[in-house]
Amino acid sequence: MCELAGVSRSGYYNWIRSAHVLERRELQDQADYALILEAYKFRGFDKGARGIHMRLLRMNVLMNVKKIRRLMKKYGLFCPIRQANPYRRMAKALRTNAVADNKVKREFRTHGARMILLTDITYIPYKGKFCYLSVIKDAFTEQVLSYVLSESLEVDFVLQTVNQLIYNYGETLKTDTLLHSDQGCHYTSVKYRQLLADYTLRQSMSRRGNCWDNAPQESFFGHMKVELKIKEKKWNNFQDIKIDIDDWMDYYNNDRFQWGLAKLSPNEYWKYITTGEYPKVLASQGLCPRTPGV
Repeated sequence: MCELAGVSRSGYYNWIRSAHVLERRELQDQADYALILEAYKFRGFDKGARGIHMRLLRMNVLMNVKKIRRLMKKYGLFCPIRQANPYRRMAKALRTNAVADNKVKREFRTHGARMILLTDITYIPYKGKFCYLSVIKDAFTEQVLSYVLSESLEVDFVLQTVNQLIYNYGETLKTDTLLHSDQGCHYTSVKYRQLLADYTLRQSMSRRGNCWDNAPQESFFGHMKVELKIKEKKWNNFQDIKIDIDDWMDYYNNDRFQWGLAKLSPNEYWKYITTGEYPKVLASQGLCPRTPGV
């Protein structure tokens, strides 16, 4: 039978002896995959291998990223890939000539927390219509500091985003804080520029047609839309979207861990760099960086 199967006698007997080992490995893989699946589905938002790894750390489970990728491939678990925003051309078509200099110059994380704030608008389609989301984000901590969802593209919801920022975080801003945007009509409007002047916020803008000048904000919207994709089927009205956006923003700031933020969520990272306190569940596993911000 070994000759017919094209295997050696020693290979056959080795397979017989190791059958229980292979069975044990398969059972272990199944148990590990169950943990991966639990982390993957946490709060209803899909994650990649690194996101799963960081979620597992909070479950007090240390699992190698390579192993997570192997088991995801083995059991057919895939992270959705975000697509380019097809609505960006609409904003570019509405620009005016009141353009501020690009003071950020892509130095998003060089100057520390609350120094470079990024803002932008994205379009969310539902039932043949659109609603619009304005966000202000700290480029260093990746925290969403302010966001407003609107059914209209009028400039008021962008102004409301700035007012919300000042109300909630004004005391943490610096005198030389920069608020960086693209050259969309909302950010070149008289009302917006006057509001920044009233709050003594400095304005910066990306160069024309250069999305890399505000790349972290573009990337943020891309990830958000991919992770909310699973929710789109039940969006029947504006309120449905607002509920899911509010839930995702809370998830993002508190539970969406990022590799570049010392495996912390944005809010955890802000607390870490301001107090030096690293989560005990991670510190107990020897994962605490040497100094805050590293």
